[in-house]
Amino acid sequence: MEITWYGHSCFRLMERGVASIVADPFDESIGYPLPNLRADIVTISHNAPGHATFEYIKKVNYVLDRPGEYEIGGVFITGVATYHPDPEEGNGHRNIVFVYDFNDIVVGHLGNLDHVPSQSQIEQLGGIDVLLVPVGGGGALNSSQASEVISLIEPAIVIPMHYATPEYSLNLDPLDKFLKEMGVSAVEAQDTLRIRGMNLSEDTEIVVLNAQQ
Repeated sequence: MEITWYGHSCFRLMERGVASIVADPFDESIGYPLPNLRADIVTISHNAPGHATFEYIKKVNYVLDRPGEYEIGGVFITGVATYHPDPEEGNGHRNIVFVYDFNDIVVGHLGNLDHVPSQSQIEQLGGIDVLLVPVGGGGALNSSQASEVISLIEPAIVIPMHYATPEYSLNLDPLDKFLKEMGVSAVEAQDTLRIRGMNLSEDTEIVVLNAQQ
């Protein structure tokens, strides 16, 4: 499996012989240049320009923006709706967490999750090997909330997203704040994560990706 980050909350997931997926494609208002992407499937956590602009992605056959269970091109995908438990605090924020089961590895994309889910919601997600998690606040999880969610899900690998970078036009917390919360002093960033299910560690590892253009 190959996981590539393009900035903000946008990732491409690729596995040989099955459908390719782009999650939460953004528009130019975010500050990152639009990447040159192809994908069979696009998933959208919520209807906002920074998460739901897919028109520039080539060869898209399916756009998933609702909760449910889908089996497409050899990938089993589950979308779980999350709402902030306090409508006033969360302003009725709607979000879909997508879980992608590639048979030997399961990836979870938390979208713009803005609160620590209930135990029943955690159980709905099932076991997740690789967790793509917002960490910079700004309407999504902040570093302490992200740490709590990670401890509940217990993935083998965590890839942070939705945090401040030099390209960003949004006011978010920096990555270092999350790393400090997790007790990690420094992580060498990678361009792409390539993994196999059988190689996953029992301990949670933080993997930082460079945004690709």
